[in-house]
Amino acid sequence: MSNKNFGYHTEAEEVATYFENEIKGKTVLITGCTFGGLGYEAARVVSKHHAGLVIVAGRKQEALDDAIEKIKAETPSANLRSLVIDLASLESVRHAAAKVNTYPEAIDVLINNAAIMASPYYTTKDGFEAQFGTNHIGPFLFTNLILPKILASKTGAPRIINVSSLGHFFSPVRFDDPFFDNGKAYHKFAAYGQSKTANILFALELAKRYKSQGLVAFSLHPGRIQTNLGRDLRPADFAEPLKDHEGNVYDTTGVEYKTIAEGTSTHIVAAFDPNITSQSGSYLVSCQLANNEAKAYAIDEAQAERLWELSEKIIGQQF
Repeated sequence: MSNKNFGYHTEAEEVATYFENEIKGKTVLITGCTFGGLGYEAARVVSKHHAGLVIVAGRKQEALDDAIEKIKAETPSANLRSLVIDLASLESVRHAAAKVNTYPEAIDVLINNAAIMASPYYTTKDGFEAQFGTNHIGPFLFTNLILPKILASKTGAPRIINVSSLGHFFSPVRFDDPFFDNGKAYHKFAAYGQSKTANILFALELAKRYKSQGLVAFSLHPGRIQTNLGRDLRPADFAEPLKDHEGNVYDTTGVEYKTIAEGTSTHIVAAFDPNITSQSGSYLVSCQLANNEAKAYAIDEAQAERLWELSEKIIGQQF
C-alpha cells in the first residue's frame, strides 16, 4: 500500500522527500516538461532529490532550455539533458527514440506526461485525430521503441507511468471509429476521453506483457489543475453540462482545484513508491491506488489487448 498520509493536498516535494532513496541515482525521462506544467514540476523535484539524470522532453528546444535553466538555478548540481520530441509526428518520435537508444544510460523511469486537451478537430502529421494521435499513438510508439533501454535498467523494477485523467469518463476507446469519421462525428471531450482511457489501458497491457522482465507500469489522474493544458478550453465549453458517452452528466461543480505541486505528487508516488510494485497496472488518484475510481472499460484486460493491436495497426509496426 502507498503511504496512507498522502492525499489530495500532498505536494510533489513532500513525496520526493519521502522517497528520496528511491529517486537517488535514477535516470528519469519525462515528456512535456514546459515550465508551468506537471512535467516540469516532476523534473524539478526529482532533480532536487538527487536523480542521477533527468531527461526533459518536449516539442521546443527553447522551452526545454528554459526548463533546464530554471531547475539548475535551484539545484546547480542537477544533471539534465534535453530531448526534442513532437508526439504528433511519428517521424519526430522515431528520431527522438533513436537518440535515446544511443544514450549510455538505461532508463529507470519513463513518465509519459505530455498531452493536449479538448482541442478543436485537426489531425497529426500522419493524419490521425490529434488527441488520440498525440496523447496515445505517439507515446505508444515512443515507449515501445525505447523499451529495450527501459528493460535494461539495473533497478530490478523499471517503471513506465502514463498520466491519464478523470476525463477518461467521457469515452471508452472507439475501436470501430477511433478517428471520429475523419472529424465528421467529432466531439472534443469524447476524443479527449478516448485518449485518456487509452493511457490507462496501455499501462495495464505493458504491466501484463513485460511483468516477467520486471517492468512495472501505472496510470494516474493528477487532479483538476489549471495548467497550459487547458489552452483550447473556452467558457462556452462549460455553458452546457458536460456529458459522458452514455449521456450521463459529468458534474464538476464543487471539485476543488489542485495546485501544480499537488497535481504532480501522484506522478512521484507512481514512479517511485516501492510498496505498490505488486499492484503494477493499476490506476492512481491523489497518491493512492484507485482502480475502483476508474471506469470498468478502462481497466479491462481484453480491451487493453485490443488497443495494443489497434495501435500497432495504426502505426504499421508490431512490437
